[in-house]
Amino acid sequence: MGVKGPFLQKLFIIPSTLSRKMLVFPQETNTAHVRLTPSRQNLGAVTVCMRYFSDLTRPFTFFGLATPSYNNDFHIFKMPARDEINVDVRNIVLNFKGQDYQLNRWQSVCGTWDAASGLVQLWVDGKPSSMKFSTESNISGPMIIVLGQDQDSYGGSFDSGRSFVGMISDVHMWDYVLPPHHINNYRRKFTFPPGNVLNWNLIEFQIVGKVLIQEEQHL
Repeated sequence: MGVKGPFLQKLFIIPSTLSRKMLVFPQETNTAHVRLTPSRQNLGAVTVCMRYFSDLTRPFTFFGLATPSYNNDFHIFKMPARDEINVDVRNIVLNFKGQDYQLNRWQSVCGTWDAASGLVQLWVDGKPSSMKFSTESNISGPMIIVLGQDQDSYGGSFDSGRSFVGMISDVHMWDYVLPPHHINNYRRKFTFPPGNVLNWNLIEFQIVGKVLIQEEQHL
């Protein structure tokens, strides 16, 4: 049975500010998501940072960038084990253990990758993981960036069992590896350079389904 009513409506905003706002994903679905429009289509390095609040204990996707060739071209994914988060680059899966994922608390997560070295690193609340090797191949092609759902195929094949339920804010993306002191400033909400691929303060996005924009609640 198909989904009916307003949840299939799409809201286009070009470009707008989400400064001091958060996205609320209030229920488990296989439809509701937000699509973000990047300013670039070829990346030799990536940093993604975001804040989140959730009580999920099952797997879910924090951030998903897909191209026609790779559904997980840059992908941050919470694993079933509470202390494990994956970062995938060009469908190469890297598992980071010992991560301090907390329920019902605002946290920050950042993922970095650099094609020059192939190294990937994860930061949770400003605390770095070990560095791991993935690929030295650039991310290129028409990009679809989704919040709230896991792209099992390019822009689709969503599974409610891997959807995000909770709140997300302050999503930024850079085409370089953000230095540690800027990652720490981001965590503390001090001054940092806004993303040059995605900038939460001036961003083009599309809401599909039951996702709400609310005033941020960071304490």
